[in-house]
Order: sequence, then C-alpha cells, then structure tokens
Amino acid sequence: MKSEIIFNRDPESASIYVMKMYNAEVSVIWDYFTKSELLDQWWAPKPWQCETKTHEFKKGGTWLYSMLGPEGERHYAKVKYGEITEHRSFDGTDSFCDENGNANPDFPETKWLFGFTGVEEGTKVTVNIHFASEQAMNQLLEMGFEQGFKAGLNQLESILSSYDI
Repeated sequence: MKSEIIFNRDPESASIYVMKMYNAEVSVIWDYFTKSELLDQWWAPKPWQCETKTHEFKKGGTWLYSMLGPEGERHYAKVKYGEITEHRSFDGTDSFCDENGNANPDFPETKWLFGFTGVEEGTKVTVNIHFASEQAMNQLLEMGFEQGFKAGLNQLESILSSYDI
C-alpha cells in the first residue's frame, strides 16, 4: 500500500514542503537519494528517464543529470550540494542548465533541504524547497513539478517494495 505524500505550498514564503514515509531503514533511503545509480532508477517520472552525467556527493560537489523524454527530448539540471549530515540531511541548490552545467537564466535557482528521520514505520523523508519568489515557484508548478515529483517519490516506493529490505 502506497503511503500518502504531503505536498504543501506556501505562497507567502515561496516554498513547498513535501513529506513521505518509506518502509525501509534510513540508510537504504539515504542511498536512494545520494547515489546516482540509484537516483537514476526513480528521479524522473515515467515514461521519462533520469541519466546522470556527473555526480560528486560531497559539500561543494555537484550532480549534473538530464531528464530524457519518450520523444528523445532532453532537459538538464544541476544540484550543487551544501551541508551534508550523513543519514540525516543534506541541502543543495538546484538549477536548470545546459549539458555542461551552465545555468539557464530563464529559470531561477531553488534551494532544497532533504531530511531523513528513522521512525517506527521506517523512514520519514521531508523536503523543503525554497524559491526566489512566488512567481518562480508558480513557474515550476505550471511545468507539472508537483505531479512529476510525486510520481518519482511513488516510483521509489514501488522499487523498494520489490526488494526484501
């Protein structure tokens, strides 16, 4: 049974809060959010695919990846990692970019904070996303971000349920 995804928009603070529970240990969930070979399995909502170009999960490191669409379209994004507390949290700045990681000025950067908490049911994942403005938040939402991100989080749950963890 899929766990509910909480997805709250706060226009006043130009932020989004997301929470989802996973029936797996924190260390397993952590790996699925921090290792490119695992991120590539679920980050893009089907039928899209995520393909990592480069990944260095450390403070100041980056993850350069693309979303590959069913018609061959490709959109690049880059995450620059900030503070990392192993198995607890990490943050980063996300931006749309070209294949070399040069930011696309048509889309403002967003700040992401991921939290991982061990609970009786498994792991609670929280994601706080902060935008430069309400307009920037709405721009991403109009592109289908909510549906796409929820689809990815549910894909991860499906992957985990197919393993005996």
